[in-house]
Amino acid sequence: MSTAKPSPRMTQEECWAFVAEAHTGIFTTLRRDGTPIALPMWFACLDHTVYLQSRGRKLERIRHNPRSSFLVESGDHWADLKAVHLTGTAEAVDLDDDTSRRFRQEMDRKYSPYSSSSRMRSETAEYYAAALTGMVRFTPDDRILNWDNAKISV
Repeated sequence: MSTAKPSPRMTQEECWAFVAEAHTGIFTTLRRDGTPIALPMWFACLDHTVYLQSRGRKLERIRHNPRSSFLVESGDHWADLKAVHLTGTAEAVDLDDDTSRRFRQEMDRKYSPYSSSSRMRSETAEYYAAALTGMVRFTPDDRILNWDNAKISV
């Protein structure tokens, strides 16, 4: 009689649900010398694609080398650790009207309770409003590294 070992692996559906609901993602791009730069980002997940607003050097790095990755994780204790790591490509894009509307709705749904623009100085709010100059579309490939330790915790 064989007993299957429990696996911490999530299904595709579980992975995408976890990504879509995650608060902050770690978006990694590559410098010209190949050094990875990993930065926390707010994002929207639409149709298994990650959309971010960005500016400056991140956009330059993407234009130079689109290879990138995206990580979401949660859990403070080993038994609660859960993560999805996606590899793929990123590109600066102009969103069509429908995708732009959906992006805004999703960003508002996820982040309106956390937005500090109403509490920050006007100079700071103006800087960030002007600085968000580009949209990034991260398209993952088929490799999804994931685990949910709750599935194997005793």
